[in-house]
Amino acid sequence: MWLADVPAPLCRTRGAVVRTCASFVSAGTERMLAEFARKGLVGKALQMPDQVRKVLRKIKTEGLLSTLEKVQAKLDQPIPLGYSCAGIVAEAGRESGLQAGDRVACGGAGFANHAEFDYVPRNLAVKIPDGVGFEDASCATVGAIAMQGVRQCDVRLGETVAVIGLGLMGILAVQMLKAAGCRVIGFDPAADRCALAAELGCDSTVTGDLVPAAAAFSGGQGVDAVLITAATHSDEPVTVAAEICRRKGRVVATGLVGMNLPRDQYYKKEIDFRLSCSYGPGRYDPVYEEQGVDYPFGYVRWTEQRNMAAFLQLVAEGKVTPSRLVTHRFKFDDALAAYELLLKRTEPYLGIVLEYPQDPSGEGAGIGRRIDFDRKDGRPVPPPARTDKVGVSFLGCGNFAKAVLLPTLKKSGHACLRGVCTASGMSCGETGRKEGFAFATTDEGEVLKDEGTSLVMVTTRHNLHAGQIAAALDAGRYVFCEKPLCLDEGQLEGLLRDSEGNPRAGLERVMVGFNRRFSPHALMIRDYFARRTLPLVMHYRVNAGSVPKDVWLQDPEVGGGRLVGEGCHFIDFMRYVCGAPVVKVQAMCIQTQNAAETPEDSASVNLLFADGSVGTLEYVALGDTSQPKEFCEIHGEGSTATMDNFCSTSCSGRLGRRRLKGSQRKGFAEEIAATLDAVGSGGAMPIPFDELANVTRATFAALKALRSGATEAVL
Repeated sequence: MWLADVPAPLCRTRGAVVRTCASFVSAGTERMLAEFARKGLVGKALQMPDQVRKVLRKIKTEGLLSTLEKVQAKLDQPIPLGYSCAGIVAEAGRESGLQAGDRVACGGAGFANHAEFDYVPRNLAVKIPDGVGFEDASCATVGAIAMQGVRQCDVRLGETVAVIGLGLMGILAVQMLKAAGCRVIGFDPAADRCALAAELGCDSTVTGDLVPAAAAFSGGQGVDAVLITAATHSDEPVTVAAEICRRKGRVVATGLVGMNLPRDQYYKKEIDFRLSCSYGPGRYDPVYEEQGVDYPFGYVRWTEQRNMAAFLQLVAEGKVTPSRLVTHRFKFDDALAAYELLLKRTEPYLGIVLEYPQDPSGEGAGIGRRIDFDRKDGRPVPPPARTDKVGVSFLGCGNFAKAVLLPTLKKSGHACLRGVCTASGMSCGETGRKEGFAFATTDEGEVLKDEGTSLVMVTTRHNLHAGQIAAALDAGRYVFCEKPLCLDEGQLEGLLRDSEGNPRAGLERVMVGFNRRFSPHALMIRDYFARRTLPLVMHYRVNAGSVPKDVWLQDPEVGGGRLVGEGCHFIDFMRYVCGAPVVKVQAMCIQTQNAAETPEDSASVNLLFADGSVGTLEYVALGDTSQPKEFCEIHGEGSTATMDNFCSTSCSGRLGRRRLKGSQRKGFAEEIAATLDAVGSGGAMPIPFDELANVTRATFAALKALRSGATEAVL
């Protein structure tokens, strides 16, 4: 764990950047994350056996070194701590529903972090009622978790409820249950927590045997509901809950507890056992949380945002008092001391709050969106002196960029890392510091105006590619864009023409990451068939594996779907081998009533090339992912070439025999070397733009053919 100086996050349309005033430390969740981070590789592997199995499968198909590089890149990715804070809106997106200066409580892991500035989507922020301070408001997310547990108990006025575990969550739940008109008995082995719960309204508390106490409390009938807020791997809480619950009562688990239910008790009493999912409906739904699409009020009365608002209203009315539960307060600069307390448990604690420095004038010092690593005086890092290395900056730097592109650039010996830009300050700040960039920023304009940057690597989500390529070209830079080039014809047309409608200058400076055509396997196959006089028949099978529908890649407006987002790789490979553009496309996909499957992820695409060659792309999401991902077979002139996952290729027939075998080589190193050579010499990129455009249009035509059932021309 460490405190890091990183750029402030970028403000997006449906959210706001918040200057934090106070943040609440979730003792259980954050201690668990901190303890996991301290484990070695073996300890982490033992805790994640499912991930280990995935790694072993990847080693079989991609090789040991490639897999280890990707695993290390994933494990090295820092995770920001915190998910509950409060502060003042510093910058509001135009569709956020907020204004600069609004006092808000914020929630969400990855958003409401322990940081001076946070970007928070609109559904994870609520305005703070008058009279509620930032410290109390910073507990809103934790309070929403307790509230969702109470809602799952489905209690009525006058019912009896047992709360097992009187930590922070438990005592908040006690106060809410009292506000709902319930009688509450609480259990915790710690006498001081029981005393505090009693002081804050709990009708009865127990440190010992809960069973007789609950029987007496409920008049021998058993309590109507049990809310488990304890954190333990033991099954004892769910066992005791069944004993003390009445027939047809409810047991709700909101804490991390063992769940081996004693069937006999639950069966005979017909007890309703429920789990409470975090803050409430909307949690773990990226459409709700990240895109800001709310659920209809009349159908989903209590979302996570509405739970947070209801909690703050209870605080405003004095019915819930989170500040009474705060045992420790730390200045933000001393935040590491708070985690030492969590990990070493040197003294009892309950609520822990981090306090942030505030500007007495209320004007603030502005939002800093750039950090220079080589200078301490705050001035931008100057461009390097004349060098034979190419200045490279990144727009976006996710797992693929860190696991593949950055290591490849470094190994080339011809790249000088300048700037890295991502929407998240944590991501770009830590990547910039770790990888040796000159500066990090959340403002792409800082990259485009940097005089030391010659090549811009665009590795953002697919919907941003076309606009960022155009901006980089207009700034006079070379561009390497990870596939795809763009998502639709409109974006392609916008890329081809400038803001005045004229043909855009500099398209020869654009490169798309079609690495496979640079592989030694592709070079050998193309050279093998170079003397042919007849067309080729090509078949490329991709065992792609399934991707859930809620992943951004599947969003047609963000990722474009898998055929556009990844299928372009294999169309480009066949186009390169035959040396002719695609002119017609036919396509069909599976038909299924299984809502979990995306039919277009399992498709057969037929391609006709200008030289008469034909190619079939068989893209499959339903196969065994332990098997190799890619296999290509090409026939022509009485000869055949087969390529197995870029590990081995064999050619035989009238054109002779050739063979290439070894570790997997997908062409990344060769692709980067060719790109850097082009930039260094001031020449055109290694793939002509008309080929990039043709392959891109072919993917659009394939998608259209899937839906129309007709043969689509590629113009």
